[in-house]
Amino acid sequence: MNFTRESVFISALRSLLKAFAVVIGIGVGIVVVTIGISAVSSSVNLPDKSELTVSADSDWDRKLLSDSSPVILKIDVEGVIGMGNLKDKKFKDILLDSREGVLANDRVKAILLNVNSPGGAAKDSATIYALLNKYKEKYKVPIYAYVDGLCASGGMYISCAADQIYATADSIIGSVGVRLGPTFNFSGAMDKIGIESLTLTEGKDKDALNPFRPWKEGEDKALKAILAADYELFVDVVAKSRTRLDKEKLITEYGANVFAAKKAEELGYIDNGEASYDEALSALVKTAGITEKYQVIEIQPYQSILKGLSENQTNLLSGKMKHVFPTGANTTSEMSGQILYLYQP
Repeated sequence: MNFTRESVFISALRSLLKAFAVVIGIGVGIVVVTIGISAVSSSVNLPDKSELTVSADSDWDRKLLSDSSPVILKIDVEGVIGMGNLKDKKFKDILLDSREGVLANDRVKAILLNVNSPGGAAKDSATIYALLNKYKEKYKVPIYAYVDGLCASGGMYISCAADQIYATADSIIGSVGVRLGPTFNFSGAMDKIGIESLTLTEGKDKDALNPFRPWKEGEDKALKAILAADYELFVDVVAKSRTRLDKEKLITEYGANVFAAKKAEELGYIDNGEASYDEALSALVKTAGITEKYQVIEIQPYQSILKGLSENQTNLLSGKMKHVFPTGANTTSEMSGQILYLYQP
């Protein structure tokens, strides 16, 4: 009986040790692979890849054509600018990819922006606008914007790179303005419950708008000057692109308001406020001088798994969880502190 009890114990212990060894082995293997990838990535720059998707043309045909057929590049401007594929670097990658691989040899004859955005980060909006203008000038291709839903603030800014802006009748257009915040002040509540705060700084106004002390008059002056400069830039871009839109009225009357598509057309924000996607695409094809069968292509940039591992971005290996705190209907803490061209009613 003593022998039997000892055998059961030893067997259980042996199984436990084996399981533990397997776990240790897997952990060591993951560490070795990660170190190996990091070593390779330090000397080799792994390029981003892109996925090409064939979309339907204005006749609802999406058959894959020959590599010599002309291409309309369709780019989605959907969601908050400064997030996802609407970060300026990823947008630039899309434009670069449109001149390489199967799209090389000047196949892209025009760009159609498919817009449904409330805007977002001012920096990304301005950079994407500049990238589109540079592309248009360098490769001599027309750009049209088609709005299906919302073209507000930064979305309007980017759309100003288009030669024509078409929209569905139920779309909303406008919101030419700039914002920062909201910024909160907790000093009154802190006084009531007896909490004090100390921030150590060097440099005049380094802790401007510190939420844990009463704000001083005029400490927002520098930030207001930046907002004013960005607003002036925004207005100039819109006025230059939308020549039927009265610049003075934009500033004094229309402001950062939004308008239904037909009213926006009447005021000069857009060119057609009762358009379908097929109408916009057909008009762009005609402007581009395409008379043969053409292909509508979308480009979806993505990072390889190996690159994600090498940059330590994979949650499984890093053991990190990414948390975001929503500060409004369209933003997260990622955009906190940024100057925004954002419509947020």
